Amino acid sequence: MSERPKIKDIAERAGVSVATVSRALSGSSLVTDETRKRINALARELNYRPNVSARNLRTRRSMSVLLVVRDVGNPFYLEILKGVEATAREAGYAVLMGNTENDPDREVEYFNMLRDGHADGMILMTGKLPPPQPGESADLSHLPVVIALEMIEGSGFPHVQIDNVAAAEAAVEHLVALGHRRIAHIAGPLPEVMALHRRDGYRAAMKAAGLAIPEGYEVRGDYLLESGEARAADLFALPEPPTAIFAANDEMAYGAIHALRRLGRDVPGDVSVVGFDDLYLSKAFYPPLTTVSQPRADIGRTAMSQLLNILSDGDVAAEPAIVLPTTLNIRGSTAPPRK
Repeated sequence: MSERPKIKDIAERAGVSVATVSRALSGSSLVTDETRKRINALARELNYRPNVSARNLRTRRSMSVLLVVRDVGNPFYLEILKGVEATAREAGYAVLMGNTENDPDREVEYFNMLRDGHADGMILMTGKLPPPQPGESADLSHLPVVIALEMIEGSGFPHVQIDNVAAAEAAVEHLVALGHRRIAHIAGPLPEVMALHRRDGYRAAMKAAGLAIPEGYEVRGDYLLESGEARAADLFALPEPPTAIFAANDEMAYGAIHALRRLGRDVPGDVSVVGFDDLYLSKAFYPPLTTVSQPRADIGRTAMSQLLNILSDGDVAAEPAIVLPTTLNIRGSTAPPRK
């Protein structure tokens, strides 16, 4: 049986030092992208696999990271996970998925896993930090954590996000351009920051168009389909219901469309609906959903790269947030209002 390839074998083939190979395989920012790609290609060619047990004893690292989300069943996270895992695997890390279901006890458990060394770092997508525990410091900013998509103001952690205000404005501006004047908003779980920013974008676009927001046109959901159904029913119980709805995510938009159909309203003939997230089902939904598309795989890759930089350099100091672009995909759920 041939001997298992070692780091020094890759170093000899690449013409670099063993230290450079080690840094490249761990995702260190001290290695150029070109060198890192060349070393990773050689590692795959030689079928190199790190001796995890020996490395863990030497570095006191678990070589795993946590991706912590609200609901592991939400398909929104799948593309993000793919991006995180692709970047993590290149650096020799495994990815563990954490599912909080908005349970504070679970949130504490995952942070304890990080404190106790069961994971080396965390990508957090829940939009909130766990409550302080007895005997523990309330300041968590020394931990290797990157916040993805959601925002936690004052946390001290690096953020990878989109401009939710501008994206929501673009969604509402599309409805205004179609001729809609009575536009309602199904918000996310206020007062969480992301939900606030999407609502702020809705308000800014309405104000810029000189449109009033009638009482009852802003309703609060929780990002789940059922809340979209319930809130759409509330909107159409109003004396003068809207001709268009901007929902803060696709799931609530799906729910709103289900409710509208039960009420005998055609989408988009009677009511236009816009979502946010561009889930893979949104193209197949009937009618295909007009929605804000987020670069989910890029978000995952960027967040993991940020985390690798922290793990390599040991510096958790928050840098300016990385803001990735969005696009509005216009499909069949929006049309001009009936005359």
